[in-house]
Amino acid sequence: MGNILLMVIVGLAVGIFVISLGGGGGAIYLGVLTAIFQLSPGAAAATSIVTSLPALIMGAWSYYRRGLIDFSLGNRMMIAAIPSIFVGFFISPFFPERVYKIIIGLILAFLGAQLIYKVYRQTDSKKAARISAKTASVLYGIMGGLMVGIAGLSGGGPITTGLLLLGASMAEASATSSYVLVGMSIVGALLHISGGSIDWHAAGGLVAGSLVGAFLAPPVVLWMTAKPNRARIVKLFMGAFIIVMGIRTAL
Repeated sequence: MGNILLMVIVGLAVGIFVISLGGGGGAIYLGVLTAIFQLSPGAAAATSIVTSLPALIMGAWSYYRRGLIDFSLGNRMMIAAIPSIFVGFFISPFFPERVYKIIIGLILAFLGAQLIYKVYRQTDSKKAARISAKTASVLYGIMGGLMVGIAGLSGGGPITTGLLLLGASMAEASATSSYVLVGMSIVGALLHISGGSIDWHAAGGLVAGSLVGAFLAPPVVLWMTAKPNRARIVKLFMGAFIIVMGIRTAL
């Protein structure tokens, strides 16, 4: 009973925090499932993706109703990400996990540092950013897809950070990332379900809490980014968060 209550609380916190930042919370869920429930990597990966999917759908729908999703950019990222999920999943048994973690960690740290640098330079012209959006969005989508396919992570880090680097506001980046992650998580869930058993006992509490958190997230992110100074602080925090995630992944 105590573990279930803890799962609900963790799910609520992750739902608000991560959906506000446009991620799926895969890395956090994986940590909780392996540390508290002692699940194997395969079971934790499958459970974390299935757990994050309902909250992502609710968050994306709420963002859609507010007209914040950039479908053109989001669809391009999703089209690039989905084949990468399959590639990542099928090469994962032959790919040294340590090498993968170092590469992904370095990429995330670089993206976070780039975002912080951009905030300080204040060169977020949307017109200029969109010129290279086609190529860059494909690369960000591939990175996110590989994270889902190989390790069962949400892939939200490179997707959200990439959208911010392409000139999206924090609200637009969170909304579009949530939309992209819905498609990625559906594919990832189907693949990882076939490769690892789901602990529905753990998933139930996380899903319950994360759904409430996802419902509250869009108003939270809109409030946080309503004023330029607050939006700048959120972007700086996002950059620092991605750097920390990258360092933890690489270690």
